[in-house]
Amino acid sequence: MNRLRAFWRRYRNNRAAVAGAAVLVLVVALALAGPWAYDVDPFDMVGRPAELPFGSRVLGTDVAGRDMLAGILHGGRVSLLIGVMASLAASVFGLALGALAGYYGGPLDDLIMRTTEFFLTIPSFVLAVVLVAIFSPTVANITMAIAVVSWPSVARLARAEFIAHRDRDYVLGCRAIGMPDWEIIALQILPNALPPLIVVSSLMVATAILTESGLSFLGLGDPNQVSWGYMIGVARSVLRTSWWMAAIPGVMILVTVLAINLVGEGLNDALNPRLRMR
Repeated sequence: MNRLRAFWRRYRNNRAAVAGAAVLVLVVALALAGPWAYDVDPFDMVGRPAELPFGSRVLGTDVAGRDMLAGILHGGRVSLLIGVMASLAASVFGLALGALAGYYGGPLDDLIMRTTEFFLTIPSFVLAVVLVAIFSPTVANITMAIAVVSWPSVARLARAEFIAHRDRDYVLGCRAIGMPDWEIIALQILPNALPPLIVVSSLMVATAILTESGLSFLGLGDPNQVSWGYMIGVARSVLRTSWWMAAIPGVMILVTVLAINLVGEGLNDALNPRLRMR
């Protein structure tokens, strides 16, 4: 409890991070509760195509006469789900490989790092496009593709953290008393290496949302699920005449990504031991 209070005290010193957290909580609440509060199917044709906002519908309709507000509320759930799950999968996989490479070193380290460098040489968005095109554009495949292109940065950071900790006195003491390697990695080094990884993982959520939006804009979004990127992709053919169809989900993406980045900065301020001393 004292640690949580100390964490919150450091976090709230960054007012921008507090504002970002408030906005992010609001966005998540709308994504979770909005579809129940506004019970309209985002695929139903409820009016004339391309109705202006604040007419018969709060945010108007898209090119097919579908309710934009329903799309925003349902799309937020899908976009956030893809962002969180892709970030979680990439973080777990990257952390596992980085921990093994950093702790054991030697040939295992060389193998993992060469594999990591191979993935880093390929433009991440291009690789995501190829993977989604090969495996078909579903929410699961899009999440998998984003995780595949995101894990190398986590692996490199985890490796650096484990290298920094593996020869410290507390780790040498654990080895001296016969503690097994898995216990040293999971219970001793990991808690000390976790703070920077938490920051990177939080920022990765924003990157995943942007990647999903880019894929949907190119027509590689899940056609059976509405997301903010899907809504922008649908509106790309009428950008000049009905700009608000792309602007409204675009603003939601902008606000959400900005809020996540501000939260990430706040987490860095609160968890970074060097900044705590200031």
